[in-house]
Amino acid sequence: MKIYKNPERDEWAGLLKRPLFDNTEIDSAIKPVLDAVREKGDAAVRAFTKRFDHVDLGSFEVEPSEFIEAENHIDEELKRAIRIASDHIEAFHQMQESSNNRVITTEGVICWQKAVAIEKVGFYIPGGTAPLFSTVLMLAIPAQIAGCGETVLCTPPSADGTVHPAVLYSARITGIKRVFKIGGAQAIAAMAYGTQTVPKVYKIFGPGNQYVTAAKQILSRDTVAIDMPAGPSELAVIADHTSDPSFVASDLLSQAEHGKDSQVLLFCTNEEIALKVVAEIDRQVEFLPRKEIAKASLSHSRAFVLRNYEEIMNMMNEYAPEHLIISTDNASDLGNMVINAGSVFLGHYSPESAGDYASGTNHTLPTNGYAKAYNGVNLDGFVKKITFQQISREGLTNIGNAIMKMAETEALEAHKNAVAIRIK
Repeated sequence: MKIYKNPERDEWAGLLKRPLFDNTEIDSAIKPVLDAVREKGDAAVRAFTKRFDHVDLGSFEVEPSEFIEAENHIDEELKRAIRIASDHIEAFHQMQESSNNRVITTEGVICWQKAVAIEKVGFYIPGGTAPLFSTVLMLAIPAQIAGCGETVLCTPPSADGTVHPAVLYSARITGIKRVFKIGGAQAIAAMAYGTQTVPKVYKIFGPGNQYVTAAKQILSRDTVAIDMPAGPSELAVIADHTSDPSFVASDLLSQAEHGKDSQVLLFCTNEEIALKVVAEIDRQVEFLPRKEIAKASLSHSRAFVLRNYEEIMNMMNEYAPEHLIISTDNASDLGNMVINAGSVFLGHYSPESAGDYASGTNHTLPTNGYAKAYNGVNLDGFVKKITFQQISREGLTNIGNAIMKMAETEALEAHKNAVAIRIK
């Protein structure tokens, strides 16, 4: 992990670049997959599952007996851990429910909005090297609180055609009844278009690799809504003389082990702490089962030693990390300076892992700099807010002249007349 000392402002953009991917190549690779699923439905999904996941499935949908079998395969300690996380996630998202307050904007004019759940939502849960059963909780619980009517989950099958038991257990306790053994771009297409087996949904949630992310973005243009652009994991840590280098190194490695395309950044107030953290990373990484993945991620990760906290916060906000840990003695003060980040962890005892699993906040977050404009998944993502207004004769009289003047200025005579005819 290379250390950069006091880089000039005009160098920041180059130093903060994420790992580059040829989106044109990715788009051209998945376009035939999306088109085939739209035209051929289940037959195309089955063919791609055999080609990419190397398993020939007779049926995609998980049977009720498989849920029971999965629960029997999970030890009680894991069940307790999942339920603790579930309770905390539910408490945090329950707090986000908004009241439908009515506002009298002027006498006789009442306006309000009503949150209405999206009827059909789909979840994508990555499989591969690390089945993310925790993401099931992060997506299904707010959907349940919001009152979404139909929830569908797609996740890649293993080589023997099964789904990881923790994924199925998490789906069962959060009320998801329909789970399909489908992964990759074909899963996104199946939920977006609908097939003979997979229901069409109105919005798709969940992280994934570059192909899944590209499929979501392409299909969101005209077919289905999506939560956000969410690609490879990333983490920034701000450390100072009060930080424990072993803590900081462990945090950076916790994200580096996600995938070879993940990226982690370290921001420090002095070179000594940066050197200690990098040394700890080199020591700890050798003990990780996924050390080769972590090392690949570290090859395009960086450490920065900057002149002061203001410069650190400016550079961090320019990067807009998915996760940000502020491991300093003035963490709260620096937290107030955060403008662009998906989720923030304050203090020496707030590891990013807590947010990934059991503190209660959502871990489905914007990456690749999208934290400048997007927030992570929350309750609002599962509802749409419909506005209402009720206007009396007196109310229309009060605002009628303003409406008519504005309509006339925009040369929309019928708009003006709709008011004038009532007032007359």
